[in-house]
Amino acid sequence: MKIFIMRHGEADVCAASDAERPLTARGQSDSVAVAKTCQAQYGALTIDKVLVSPYLRAQQTWQEIENYCSAHDVQSCDDITPYGQAEDVVEYVLALAEHESLESVMLVSHLPLVGYLVAEFVVDIPAPMFTPSTLYCIEYDVVARRGEVLWSVRP
Repeated sequence: MKIFIMRHGEADVCAASDAERPLTARGQSDSVAVAKTCQAQYGALTIDKVLVSPYLRAQQTWQEIENYCSAHDVQSCDDITPYGQAEDVVEYVLALAEHESLESVMLVSHLPLVGYLVAEFVVDIPAPMFTPSTLYCIEYDVVARRGEVLWSVRP
Protein backbone atom coordinates (compact mmCIF):
# COMPACT_ATOMS: atom_id res chain seq x y z
CA MET A 1 0.00 0.00 0.00
CA LYS A 2 1.24 3.51 -0.77
CA ILE A 3 0.74 6.26 1.79
CA PHE A 4 1.27 9.87 0.75
CA ILE A 5 1.70 12.43 3.52
CA MET A 6 1.71 16.12 2.61
CA ARG A 7 2.07 19.20 4.73
CA HIS A 8 -0.07 22.14 3.64
CA GLY A 9 1.53 25.02 1.78
CA GLU A 10 2.80 28.20 3.39
CA ALA A 11 -0.06 29.92 5.21
CA ASP A 12 -0.75 33.49 6.22
CA VAL A 13 -0.07 34.17 9.90
CA CYS A 14 -3.05 36.48 10.34
CA ALA A 15 -6.60 35.14 10.52
CA ALA A 16 -9.54 35.07 12.90
CA SER A 17 -8.40 31.63 14.10
CA ASP A 18 -5.69 29.08 13.37
CA ALA A 19 -8.20 26.97 11.44
CA GLU A 20 -8.99 29.92 9.13
CA ARG A 21 -5.42 30.73 8.02
CA PRO A 22 -5.38 30.78 4.19
CA LEU A 23 -2.51 29.82 1.91
CA THR A 24 -0.24 32.58 0.74
CA ALA A 25 0.49 32.98 -2.98
CA ARG A 26 3.79 31.18 -2.31
CA GLY A 27 1.92 28.38 -0.54
CA GLN A 28 -0.25 27.95 -3.61
CA SER A 29 2.62 27.98 -6.09
CA ASP A 30 4.87 25.71 -3.98
CA SER A 31 2.09 23.13 -3.64
CA VAL A 32 1.55 23.12 -7.40
CA ALA A 33 5.31 22.87 -7.98
CA VAL A 34 5.52 19.79 -5.76
CA ALA A 35 2.56 18.18 -7.54
CA LYS A 36 4.10 18.90 -10.96
CA THR A 37 7.46 17.49 -9.86
CA CYS A 38 5.78 14.31 -8.61
CA GLN A 39 3.87 13.96 -11.86
CA ALA A 40 7.04 14.46 -13.92
CA GLN A 41 9.21 12.11 -11.86
CA TYR A 42 6.75 9.43 -10.73
CA GLY A 43 3.75 9.78 -13.03
CA ALA A 44 0.26 10.83 -12.01
CA LEU A 45 -0.50 9.96 -8.40
CA THR A 46 -3.43 7.55 -8.28
CA ILE A 47 -5.00 7.71 -4.85
CA ASP A 48 -7.91 5.62 -3.60
CA LYS A 49 -8.73 7.88 -0.64
CA VAL A 50 -7.61 11.38 0.31
CA LEU A 51 -8.05 12.61 3.88
CA VAL A 52 -7.73 16.37 4.27
CA SER A 53 -7.64 18.37 7.49
CA PRO A 54 -10.68 20.66 7.78
CA TYR A 55 -8.37 23.65 8.33
CA LEU A 56 -8.56 26.12 5.46
CA ARG A 57 -4.88 25.96 4.49
CA ALA A 58 -4.99 22.16 4.13
CA GLN A 59 -8.24 22.31 2.13
CA GLN A 60 -6.71 24.93 -0.15
CA THR A 61 -3.54 22.85 -0.58
CA TRP A 62 -5.63 19.93 -1.78
CA GLN A 63 -7.54 22.24 -4.16
CA GLU A 64 -4.21 23.38 -5.64
CA ILE A 65 -2.89 19.85 -6.26
CA GLU A 66 -6.02 17.82 -7.01
CA ASN A 67 -5.70 18.31 -10.78
CA TYR A 68 -2.33 16.52 -10.64
CA CYS A 69 -3.74 13.49 -8.84
CA SER A 70 -6.27 10.86 -9.75
CA ALA A 71 -8.28 10.65 -6.53
CA HIS A 72 -11.30 8.42 -6.13
CA ASP A 73 -12.62 9.59 -2.75
CA VAL A 74 -11.82 12.83 -0.89
CA GLN A 75 -12.94 13.41 2.69
CA SER A 76 -12.37 16.00 5.36
CA CYS A 77 -10.91 14.39 8.48
CA ASP A 78 -11.03 16.09 11.89
CA ASP A 79 -8.38 13.71 13.26
CA ILE A 80 -5.55 15.15 11.17
CA THR A 81 -5.47 18.72 12.47
CA PRO A 82 -2.20 19.96 14.01
CA TYR A 83 -3.28 18.39 17.32
CA GLY A 84 -4.09 14.92 15.95
CA GLN A 85 -2.56 11.84 17.53
CA ALA A 86 -0.31 9.95 15.12
CA GLU A 87 -0.96 6.52 16.65
CA ASP A 88 -4.74 6.98 16.32
CA VAL A 89 -4.46 8.23 12.73
CA VAL A 90 -2.28 5.27 11.75
CA GLU A 91 -4.83 2.82 13.19
CA TYR A 92 -7.64 4.66 11.40
CA VAL A 93 -5.80 4.57 8.06
CA LEU A 94 -5.02 0.87 8.46
CA ALA A 95 -8.65 0.10 9.36
CA LEU A 96 -9.81 2.03 6.28
CA ALA A 97 -7.29 0.19 4.12
CA GLU A 98 -8.53 -3.17 5.32
CA HIS A 99 -12.25 -2.35 5.24
CA GLU A 100 -12.17 -0.63 1.84
CA SER A 101 -9.32 -2.64 0.24
CA LEU A 102 -7.34 0.54 -0.40
CA GLU A 103 -4.07 0.47 -2.29
CA SER A 104 -3.24 4.13 -1.65
CA VAL A 105 -4.11 6.88 0.80
CA MET A 106 -3.07 10.54 0.94
CA LEU A 107 -3.19 12.70 4.06
CA VAL A 108 -2.97 16.49 3.73
CA SER A 109 -2.20 17.77 7.20
CA HIS A 110 0.01 19.91 9.46
CA LEU A 111 3.06 20.06 11.67
CA PRO A 112 3.82 18.41 13.96
CA LEU A 113 1.49 15.55 12.96
CA VAL A 114 2.94 14.92 9.47
CA GLY A 115 6.39 14.14 10.84
CA TYR A 116 5.03 11.90 13.57
CA LEU A 117 2.94 10.02 10.99
CA VAL A 118 6.00 9.21 8.90
CA ALA A 119 7.79 8.00 12.05
CA GLU A 120 4.80 5.79 12.94
CA PHE A 121 4.51 4.25 9.48
CA VAL A 122 8.28 3.82 9.04
CA VAL A 123 9.85 2.03 11.99
CA ASP A 124 13.17 3.19 13.41
CA ILE A 125 13.38 6.65 11.86
CA PRO A 126 12.98 9.95 13.68
CA ALA A 127 10.13 12.22 12.66
CA PRO A 128 11.38 14.10 9.58
CA MET A 129 11.11 17.85 9.20
CA PHE A 130 8.44 19.00 6.78
CA THR A 131 8.79 22.39 5.17
CA PRO A 132 5.48 23.71 3.80
CA SER A 133 4.20 21.74 0.76
CA THR A 134 6.54 18.78 1.39
CA LEU A 135 5.20 15.40 0.23
CA TYR A 136 6.40 11.96 1.37
CA CYS A 137 5.57 8.64 -0.27
CA ILE A 138 5.74 5.52 1.89
CA GLU A 139 5.41 1.91 0.75
CA TYR A 140 3.60 0.20 3.62
CA ASP A 141 3.17 -3.53 4.22
CA VAL A 142 -0.13 -3.79 6.11
CA VAL A 143 0.49 -7.40 7.20
CA ALA A 144 4.02 -6.78 8.53
CA ARG A 145 3.01 -3.28 9.75
CA ARG A 146 6.23 -1.80 8.40
CA GLY A 147 6.88 0.89 5.88
CA GLU A 148 9.74 2.46 4.03
CA VAL A 149 10.10 5.91 2.53
CA LEU A 150 10.17 5.62 -1.25
CA TRP A 151 10.68 9.31 -1.94
CA SER A 152 9.98 12.83 -0.78
CA VAL A 153 9.57 16.08 -2.70
CA ARG A 154 10.08 19.57 -1.31
CA PRO A 155 9.42 22.85 -3.09
